[in-house]
Amino acid sequence: MTKELRGNIAIDGPAGAGKSTAARLLAQKIDYLYIDTGAMYRALTWLALCRGIDLNDADKLCALAESTDISLACRENGDISVYCCGEDITAAIRQAEVSRNVSIVARVSRVRKQMLQKQRQMAATDQVVMDGRDIGTYVLPDAPFKFFLTASLEERARRRYEELTAAGEDVTLETVKEEIFQRDKEDSQREIAPLKPAPDATIIDTSDMNINEVVTMLLNLIKERIR
Repeated sequence: MTKELRGNIAIDGPAGAGKSTAARLLAQKIDYLYIDTGAMYRALTWLALCRGIDLNDADKLCALAESTDISLACRENGDISVYCCGEDITAAIRQAEVSRNVSIVARVSRVRKQMLQKQRQMAATDQVVMDGRDIGTYVLPDAPFKFFLTASLEERARRRYEELTAAGEDVTLETVKEEIFQRDKEDSQREIAPLKPAPDATIIDTSDMNINEVVTMLLNLIKERIR
């Protein structure tokens, strides 16, 4: 399939919709590079929290983004490792505190512009699967393959709750649900690159689908378009 396939694949959606896992598995199947843009914002949020930076201070966040080296590396199993100034912070950026605050950092326009440059450079090969919240609308608007994954709030909260508790986080399902609700609101209402499907994106509700079914659907839709 990769001999016939050419062009970046954009996968957007809210927290807990399964976009990151689906994007990673899809990239493995078609031998594309997977880029988790959300991890980049999480890395910056993690660093800001570690350094005690006021997350409402746009100038300090922008300066931090300018001076910080954030990179992604693909492991042999297809997973992504996230590095901040050379330190592997893959697990740290999934902490509940980071999840609660990442939208505050991501809504800063100057931070997004800096991340945008890095993300487009990564996608210059034209053979990447990139996931986030604004890929099809803002980062890669010319991508020939665009998908928007969504699911009910209840299902997304359940998935994130299980992910956090498996990682040892002490959280309640109701707390996770409220945090996701607030993040949806913040992401969809921000002034620059809000969370929304691109006009030409295929919307997929994953509420009643397992991850293998989602990936199979994505593959089939891509195959149909390149015939």
